[in-house]
Order: sequence, then structure tokens, then C-alpha cells
Amino acid sequence: MADPRGFLKVRQRETQPRRPVPVRIMDWKEVYEAQEKGVLKSQAGRCMDCGVPFCHQGCPLGNLIPEWNDLVWRDKGEEAIERLHATNNFPEFTGRLCPAPCEASCVLGINQPAVTIKQVEVSIIDQAFDNDWVQPLPPTRLTGKTVAVVGSGPAGLAVAQQLTRVGHTVAVYERDDKIGGLLRYGIPDFKMEKEQVDRRLEQMKAEGTRFRTGVAVGTDVTWEQLRRRYDAVVVATGATVPRDLPIPGRDLDGVHFAMDYLVPSNRMVAGESPENHIDARGKHVVILGGGDTGADCIGTAHRHQAASVTTLAIGQQPPAERAAHQPWPTFPTLFEVASAHEEGGERTYLASTVEFVGENGKLTGVKVAETEFVDGKRLPKAGTERIIPADLVFLSLGFTGAEPAGITEQVSAEFDSRGNVARDGYYMTNTEGVFVAGDAGRGQSLIVWAIAEGRACAAAVDRFLMGSTILPAPVAPTDRAIAVL
Repeated sequence: MADPRGFLKVRQRETQPRRPVPVRIMDWKEVYEAQEKGVLKSQAGRCMDCGVPFCHQGCPLGNLIPEWNDLVWRDKGEEAIERLHATNNFPEFTGRLCPAPCEASCVLGINQPAVTIKQVEVSIIDQAFDNDWVQPLPPTRLTGKTVAVVGSGPAGLAVAQQLTRVGHTVAVYERDDKIGGLLRYGIPDFKMEKEQVDRRLEQMKAEGTRFRTGVAVGTDVTWEQLRRRYDAVVVATGATVPRDLPIPGRDLDGVHFAMDYLVPSNRMVAGESPENHIDARGKHVVILGGGDTGADCIGTAHRHQAASVTTLAIGQQPPAERAAHQPWPTFPTLFEVASAHEEGGERTYLASTVEFVGENGKLTGVKVAETEFVDGKRLPKAGTERIIPADLVFLSLGFTGAEPAGITEQVSAEFDSRGNVARDGYYMTNTEGVFVAGDAGRGQSLIVWAIAEGRACAAAVDRFLMGSTILPAPVAPTDRAIAVL
């Protein structure tokens, strides 16, 4: 059989997921090294330019994956970044942090490993930055319209960049001292170093986007004041209310939400000295929840030189292969091994947390029991209780919605039954001129959804301000084709 792209010779070697750099010194640098050019070209060459590319369906942004795969295979890096930027404002973020639903929809995945799309994507943008191909795109004219974007995570930044480029004057408000939201203070550097955020912000500043840090909207300035000052306001504050676990011992010293651990740690890595820093050195750490945030806690605890790290999950261990009820091209729930898991620690499934135990107000352990399923409910099985030693517990159980922050009281924007800011089919709340994008409106989701919603919300705002728009709207606010993780 003809093999002009040389795929068959190296198929087994190159279709494996990216492996982390062997960790000898547990520093905070990104753990993945750049892929060898020949391997990347072979991977890009595997893309079949399908008549119906289902990777488009899997990606909320509608990334033109077959097109930039072909350009990478033909060594046309500058053209590849143009096609990638046509649909994705921040491929350096998605290429590092997105779980790649596009790969789950790759047609090759029917009977062989999918193209490593995410790997190719991050190589395109890294090459572009290295060669100064990423340049500011300021507007050719100003519209005279003004927009306030509240929140500087991926959704807020996408809204701001899109609206700035069509000529609106955009100010991004952030309550923290630096721009980036969870990209800066929630994601550890070993997954994405903050240089990735800073250099994109430099581009946005050169385009004309304005940034206002250290401003808590709702207290320092009210939503009503923003509404009067700007022609439109976008709520992009994320879904930051953590899900709690109200069981006996919850108030013991040593039980914390995951973000109360990750944010100060990120600040320490950035050279700051936060007062609320939690040091896991020499301590037994237990993490409740097996998602990405839990993995971030694992890797952080390893770098703090914790005595032990244990992850507890109430449900069953996901399968290594697609389940029958999640056929191609849907996004499957699979057992994943992140770099933090490869560095060490234990993962225990079917473990129901019954109680936090302690002495003199301090945590000493976690009482757990086996999980059993009764009438569709996950309950602790009587007689299987045991205590796991623990000095620190981090709750990584997801988020329940957006923070109220005075939105309802100040501009009458309502919340839905899921704790999200309610909106119509054009991303607008029940208050005219106030829009919502990203997790604040759809609930906790993926970074690729945040950017997609930011782009779509920008189109809705532009239409509201100008009567029409040339901006793309890749998704509708009610589109939930991909399960929220």
C-alpha cells in the first residue's frame, strides 16, 4: 500500500499522547517539551481532509483543523497560524489546557488513534510567537461605542479582543491585581507558564484594549455605574462559587477549597508573598474530586514536597476505552493520566467521604467508606469505613455558578435555577445592554467553550450597538452538545 507521508513506519511511536519530561527536580516549568518537527509533520499528514470533518463538530470554535494540518505538513507555518487564528483567539491556551474534544471526533478514531490535533495546534502558535508572526490587529476606524467587560478569563478576553478589533473602545475590569483570571491564578505554571498570558496581553494592549485591575465590580464600582458609563456591559466573571461538602468536621483547620490552595501557590511562584499561602511540605494531602482542578492540586502538592498525596473519587473508575453508550464522534468519559498523576500519589475510586476527623480543632484524617449504588444514588456502604491520615484536604468538587456580586440588586439581571446569570438567545440578560458570556452564563465548562462563547457574545454586542455585525458567532448560548466536565 502506498504510504507517501511515511505514516506507517512510525505510527506506533508517534500516535501516543504527549509524555511529560522526566521530573528530576520538581520545578514549576511546563512539564511537556516541544514535539520533534518530523513527528508533528507526520501527525499532521495523517489528517485525511475528510469530506465531512467531524473534528469541526467536536470543536465549539469550529477550528479549521484539516486546513492547518495540511499547512503544517507542507511547512507553511505562517499560513497555518492565520487559519488557526481565524477561529481561535488564543490557541496557546487551548493547545495546553483544552481536553481536545476535536480528537474524540477525529474520523481516524473510528478504528485507530486519532490525529494528535492539540499537539499540532500548540506547535503552530509557539512557532508563530517565536517568529514574530503574531502581530497586533488594531481597528482601521473607531465606532465611538464603549464596552465594559467584567472578568479577564478566556471568555472576557475573547469578547474584548473581538470588539476592540471592530472599532469599539473596550475596557476590561478585573478584581485581581493582574489580568488573566484563572489562567493566571488558577492554572499552575507546570501546565502553562504565565509568559503565555503576558505576551497575548501585550498584543491586546497594542490593539487598543484597556485594562483596569484591582477593581471589584459590585463594590468598588457598581454595575449600575458601568451601565450608565458604557454603551454595553459584558459579565464574564466565570463560575467561581465552589461546591462544598457539608459533612461532620467540615470546619476543622486543614479542610480547604482547591482554589484556596492553588491561587496563593500561583502567587508564590510569581514571586509574591500571599498571607494565606498553604504549605503542604511534609504533610499528608487528600484531594476530593478527580477532575483537572484535582490534578492541579496533586502536581502542586508534589512540588511542595508533601509526604503523601491521595485522590478520592466517589464514582467508578472510568474505562480506558469508549463505552458503548458514548460512541464516536461523541466526547467519551475515559480514565486519564495527567502529568501530575505520573509524578506519584494514589487514586482511589468508589470512595465516599463520611467525615473529617481531627483533634483540638485540627484535621488528622478522613473517614471514608466504599460507595454502593442504591436506587440510583451513591451512598457509603455500612461496615466498610476506614480512616485515611490527612493533614490537608482540598475540595475539588466543581463549581455551582457565578458569584452574585450585586448584579441582581444593581442592574436587575436575574439568575437561573442552576446558579448562572440568565440570558436570552443573543447573550443578553433581562436588562438591556447587559450581556453574559462563558461560565457565568453556561456554568462550569471547558476553556474552548469560554472562548467560543466570548466570540459569539462579541457578535451579539456588536449587533446591539451597530445594528449588524461582521463578527462570527460559533455557538449559541443554549448549545450544550458537549457535556460539561
